[in-house]
Amino acid sequence: MNITFLGTGTSQGIPIIGSNHPVCLSDDTKDKRLRSSIMLEWGNFRYIIDCGPDFRQQMLRENVDAINGILFTHEHADHTAGLDDIRPFSHKMGNVPLFVPERIIGNLEQRFYYIFTKVNRYPGAPSAGIQVVENEVFTLGEKEVLPVEVIHGKLPIFGYRFDDFAYLTDLKTIEDKEKDKLKNLDTLVVNTLRKEPHPTHLNLEDALSFIDELQPKRAYLTHISHNLGFHKEVQEQLPENVFLAYDGLKISV
Repeated sequence: MNITFLGTGTSQGIPIIGSNHPVCLSDDTKDKRLRSSIMLEWGNFRYIIDCGPDFRQQMLRENVDAINGILFTHEHADHTAGLDDIRPFSHKMGNVPLFVPERIIGNLEQRFYYIFTKVNRYPGAPSAGIQVVENEVFTLGEKEVLPVEVIHGKLPIFGYRFDDFAYLTDLKTIEDKEKDKLKNLDTLVVNTLRKEPHPTHLNLEDALSFIDELQPKRAYLTHISHNLGFHKEVQEQLPENVFLAYDGLKISV
């Protein structure tokens, strides 16, 4: 399975509009971060996890001409606000399959009512079909997918495990029964917002402790703010098997 990091930034991306923070002014392309999302490919299948406001730019950058569907972790705008830009895909394939935790369906249907309404539909509107994701195994493209419930502040959201690869974003806490789903990983991707503590996200110390507890063969840090620091400097301080992800990074598992 091939994974592309479409975006590795937090809710405002890097650079932040109007910011003169040194990381926002960096010339290093690895310090330019779109909102967090990944693309997974195996065989003839291609799925996206999360569809933030940079979705169009990410699809163009990676020359993506078709997808099999989009999985959502939760309803926050940096993970969902690009939904209108599924339009070219829906014009090709009809309804784009959206794999959505049941709790957030109403939120998406309210914010993007014109996509889901059956009444007086605008003819150019994108079309999508919701498939409910519950906290149990389901199958995509002949591959089993295991949702992993984590807590984002007080909000329950989903990460996903595909084989020996797991993707967790916006994690702050996790119950032991969900943590058990993350044993024996080859590759773990986990959010790491900044160095200072944060009420709804792991900081760097939290993330490294979490990785040390789970002992994946390798780990990648994502959902990064400018307050974590320069990519090059942070990477030099990380353990040997831990990597600071960046936009456009491609890995295989």
